[in-house]
Amino acid sequence: MGRRSEGVPQDPGYVPSRPEEQLIYRRSENGEMVGYTPAEYGVRKDDGGGMVKPYNSSAGLLFLSVLMTICFGGMIYGLIQIALTGQWHILGETWWMFLIILYPLLAGWAGYFKERKAEKLRNARNLSRPVE
Repeated sequence: MGRRSEGVPQDPGYVPSRPEEQLIYRRSENGEMVGYTPAEYGVRKDDGGGMVKPYNSSAGLLFLSVLMTICFGGMIYGLIQIALTGQWHILGETWWMFLIILYPLLAGWAGYFKERKAEKLRNARNLSRPVE
């Protein structure tokens, strides 16, 4: 049984660390192992086993988020044109497209703000960006 298993006596005064205090050890851009807090780590840095390396820098996430926002704006423009011409049957056939693009749009902006916050925290501690 492990040290933190239920029913096993602990050392007097032992207090387990909270998840936000635990460090994530990853290799940084300069090649050394660095301990990052979850807030400093930001978005996931590995490719998840996929063939395509994901965008995970704040600039890349900002580009993708702006691109998705422009696409969503085009869909809103199309909705306005539907309303002006009175062709509501088109909206009845394509309403689900708004839901499909809304999830990546919100996830993209959330990822950008999370990585931007992590970038500021890393700069405050003078840490380099994790690469894995």
